[in-house]
Amino acid sequence: MKGSIRENMLNHLGFIEQAIGLDADLIIFPELSITNYEPSLARELAIGNGAEPFRSIQELSNSGNISVGMGMPTIEKGEVFISMLIYQPHEMRKVYSKQLLHDDEQPYFTSGKEQVYLFVNDIKVAVGICYETLQREHFENAWGRDFDVYVASVAKSQNGIKKAHEHFSKISGEFKTPILMSNSIEPSDDFTAAGQSAVRNENGMLLEQLDDRSEGILWFDTRSSQTGVEMRN
Repeated sequence: MKGSIRENMLNHLGFIEQAIGLDADLIIFPELSITNYEPSLARELAIGNGAEPFRSIQELSNSGNISVGMGMPTIEKGEVFISMLIYQPHEMRKVYSKQLLHDDEQPYFTSGKEQVYLFVNDIKVAVGICYETLQREHFENAWGRDFDVYVASVAKSQNGIKKAHEHFSKISGEFKTPILMSNSIEPSDDFTAAGQSAVRNENGMLLEQLDDRSEGILWFDTRSSQTGVEMRN
């Protein structure tokens, strides 16, 4: 919901609890999922890197032994970033900020400077946020430090999803790396996000995806490469 931090937060907690029930080790939400993708509102909604208004997420991460990545604008020294807040059990919160911005985002946001990786059990996960995930440069730069799985947190229209499927099919097969995409279904800024969150294996094959109108959890087992869908409780 547009700018509705409390309501969106409650929705996130519900999804995390559902993921814990599935014995998930990691859950990644779409781009700017806590505020919705609203560039014009980002500055007033952004939190400082030292602020922690989401303690309940960390507590749930600790108790459920699950890592969580959720979208939130952050602000540092007056500059606003499209960020992912990363919570892992009994660890300090990490922040990953989008490094490659679309031209339309540059009036509102500043580019992040550093790639962040998550270590979940014995799996190294690289994350990217929307526009940059369709830029080969971002994947290659992250690949320079090697990883096992790439997760794209996005807010994409139907046209954007079509491009994403084409790109991820090629690059996952080329680099022999599974790619997971998490997209929203909400009206966002001047478009409507088209859902269809998806999993591709290391050969570029589409294993599973959600539809374009329903909220749910799309899961992927990195050991067996099995996938499944659990609709929102």
